Amino acid sequence: MNLQDNDFTLLGVPKRFALDAMVLDQQWKSLLRQIHPDKFATDSSIAQRLSMQWSVRVNEAYQRLKSPLKRACYMCELAGVPIQAESNTSMPAHFLMQQMQWREDLDGASTSGDLENLLADVLAAQKECEATVSNALDHEPAQPLLAAQTVRAWMFVDKFRQDVLRRINTL
Repeated sequence: MNLQDNDFTLLGVPKRFALDAMVLDQQWKSLLRQIHPDKFATDSSIAQRLSMQWSVRVNEAYQRLKSPLKRACYMCELAGVPIQAESNTSMPAHFLMQQMQWREDLDGASTSGDLENLLADVLAAQKECEATVSNALDHEPAQPLLAAQTVRAWMFVDKFRQDVLRRINTL
């Protein structure tokens, strides 16, 4: 193993957006069994430190790959198209109009049914973003620019989903 390997290589899974979560979990657990710091408790301080570094690196890779949104961001970065969510917030007009409508709907929601309907719309939009990213990254030729633009939209949708869930929880 090499600390510099990309997350997919490190965890021994295919470099694809569409990952089998069970395989990812199995690979992660298998690696942790080999490198967990408890296995090196009686070894030298160098071995213990290396084990800790490896554990941190493997856990970071696993956390990034198990989240579809984080995995999409990471794959765009690997393809040379960083998301730049903080500096590149341009979105198509229809997407911005949808966001404004959702905000109005959230502000005007007075029943749990209103919020549940809004949440269903938002979840459908998330699934659409995920499908677009999957197609853009996993099919030849890959389209990392389309994926990055869609990931930025997905980030907005995910943040709004969290806002809706918070509102649901307050009712």
